[in-house]
This record gives sequence, C-alpha cells and structure tokens, in this order.
Amino acid sequence: MTVLPARTALLLVDVQQAFLEMEKAGRRRNNPLALRNIARLLGAFRGHGMAVFHIRHASREPDSLLRPERSGYQPIEEARERPGEPVVVKHVNSAFIGTDLEKRLREGGHDTLVIAGITTNHCVETTTRMAGNLGFDARPASDACYAFDRIGYGGRTESAEAIHEMTLSNLDGEFARIETTDTVVAALSNSAAA
Repeated sequence: MTVLPARTALLLVDVQQAFLEMEKAGRRRNNPLALRNIARLLGAFRGHGMAVFHIRHASREPDSLLRPERSGYQPIEEARERPGEPVVVKHVNSAFIGTDLEKRLREGGHDTLVIAGITTNHCVETTTRMAGNLGFDARPASDACYAFDRIGYGGRTESAEAIHEMTLSNLDGEFARIETTDTVVAALSNSAAA
C-alpha cells in the first residue's frame, strides 16, 4: 500500500459501546484483537497528523442499543474522538447516506479511505461498498473490524469467523483492497520517511 498522507483518511465505523454490551450479554465475535488494532490505526493517523472521521450510528429502532439516549450509543474508549476530529452521525448502514461525509472527504481531498470498525458484515461492509462505488480507494483493515455469530436465513448458525472472511472476500477486488493494521501502519511510516 502506498499512502499520500494529505489524501488519505481513516473512517472508524460504529466503534460504540453497544457492541461491548452485546458481548457481555453472551454474543460471540471473532477477531479478539480488533479493538487494539483500531487503537493502533487511530494512533498512527493521529501521529502523522492525518484525517480521522468517527462514524456514529444513531438508531431509530425502538429497542436498539444504538439509540442516542442509551449507553450503547457512546464510543468505545479506545476510539473516542478528540477535539477537532469530526463525528458523522448516521441512521442507516452506510456512512454516506443522509450525511455530509462524501462532501467532507471530497473537500478535504481525501480519495483513499482506510476503514475499520464494527461490524464487518453490516456498517463496515455497506460503507466500504458505497465508498468503492463512489470512486474512493477503499482499504478496509481486516484485523481492525469484527463480526458476531448469527443465525442465517436457513436457520443455520453462521460463525463470526466465516461471516467476517466471506464479507472481506466479497469486498476484495470488487469494491476495495483488503489491508491489515500492519500494512497500513507500515505504509504510513514509509510515507513519513520518504
């Protein structure tokens, strides 16, 4: 991966307390180091003075843990925004629908997007697909997002690992190029050294 710092932004999608609450309630997920990797990406972007956009989901569903008045709406501490870092609030899976995210990215000259967050197969995937369709160079970090086990449409339990891997496989080469935290951090270090 080659990084032009002024043209690259980090999108942190829905790194919110609701997902920790789901885990505490017994939901199983994959990728146990995802939050650590999200924090590494955030630290690297901040350390290089690069753009960071925090995407927050404000659900309108009556029973959702992500409703703005509930504790689940709040950011997970590892990904809490700092003053000056924009928070883009969305109500659907894509961070581009009903928000000014695309306008902000274009005005800032950001055409490469490193994407991380929760969950791989919902808002990370939808945001990545739309980023690719809009012409952005979308780069999800495979180890900085995760999925949960779920019951599939046929009633069969689908593992978080399988969901995560298939989601990334569907995105790779069609909507995005899949990266890892290490490849992104190395690219940022290389750009700073050049």
